[in-house]
Amino acid sequence: MTRKIRLSVNDAPVEIDYFIQNFLDHTITGMVSSLEGVMDIREVVVSIEGTQTTILLNGKSLPINDFVNDLFRNTLLGMVSTLKGVPEIRQLTVDVQR
Repeated sequence: MTRKIRLSVNDAPVEIDYFIQNFLDHTITGMVSSLEGVMDIREVVVSIEGTQTTILLNGKSLPINDFVNDLFRNTLLGMVSTLKGVPEIRQLTVDVQR
């Protein structure tokens, strides 16, 4: 179960309820766990700035190709942009600690 999840848009924290926390947790950890070589997930930090996606898994950078970059970027931007009160997204960070 998720111990903590943080979401920020344009460097400002976004309050999220239990449903959104769980939805982000399951979506992100599901996508990360499907990547080759990923085993134990204790913390995942996904950052998006412009067209670049960065994934830190347990404190280490996870190399990703263009397809994975676009998949994470488009999925997360689509999900977060529908949340009430979220402005135009220039920068997005989701931190999931399990």
